[in-house]
Amino acid sequence: MTSSPSYGEATEHRLNFNGYGYLVRTAVAPDTGTGPELTTEPLILLGGSSQDRFSWLRYEQRLLPHTTVVTLELPGYGEADPLPVEHGMDFLADTVQHTARTLSLGRVNVFGACFGASIALRLAQRHPESVARLMLGGTARTTSPEYREASGRWRTMAEDRDFDALAQDMVKQFMAPDGHGFVRRKAAVARLMRQRFATLTERELAMDMVHHERLLTHPWSVPEPDVTAPVLVFTGEFDTITPPPIGRSVAKELGGRFTTIKESDHLVQIERDTELADLIGHFFTDQPLDKLPYLNPVESFVREAAGTLPSMA
Repeated sequence: MTSSPSYGEATEHRLNFNGYGYLVRTAVAPDTGTGPELTTEPLILLGGSSQDRFSWLRYEQRLLPHTTVVTLELPGYGEADPLPVEHGMDFLADTVQHTARTLSLGRVNVFGACFGASIALRLAQRHPESVARLMLGGTARTTSPEYREASGRWRTMAEDRDFDALAQDMVKQFMAPDGHGFVRRKAAVARLMRQRFATLTERELAMDMVHHERLLTHPWSVPEPDVTAPVLVFTGEFDTITPPPIGRSVAKELGGRFTTIKESDHLVQIERDTELADLIGHFFTDQPLDKLPYLNPVESFVREAAGTLPSMA
């Protein structure tokens, strides 16, 4: 166990699911003498492919007054065991469910961003009894043709050891182009992304390539079964890799709510971390979202009967 005055106490677990080891970090609020007055169920944060269990430390600090915060390095990512490409989002969702049961978390709130959103959605579909609320960021219905084309380029660049070009291309794909709209901290985040992609170890590079193959091999989302938990879908207002109309269509399909965060793109969790942490806290504690100054209008959808299109509430 490790602790710090900023983040409370955190415990590291190494778990195993169906023969694959992975890591889990659980952080709990500091004990003030009377015990933390938590206001919602434990929160599982599932980030994108390039994020690890330490990527959410700033979020821990802001969310611990509300709940226990759980971050993972699932099989195939970070320091976890490599995961063959034949295992897709269903397997990873079941791994998250295994985590909740092993750690006796009970019902949980689930946040998923980018690739993590696909896993989070599948978790809510396969294990509805375990999910209290579901928040999806930068999500999609299918892997786009543009991403498929980019993945082929990235594999070629990796094989040619052209890491600088690989880093530049990945940043170009994940961030809004110049002139598309004002994005906060864009230059700093671009430098951070280029540094991350340009300094991959051999192990990290191999895992990244398998990750891209996983996205090309397995469906991003499936239509059934229905999600029973309350849902919020969001993205940056200038997201070009999973644009707002796609997120809105996901919210319609799930009968949830949809919004965009101002002055951000697909990397909103880095560009506007303070605001996103605030939004997470509001949603998972059932507070109103309509007057948050960093949001564009929040749209609400009601799931219609089978065979009809959802309508706005």
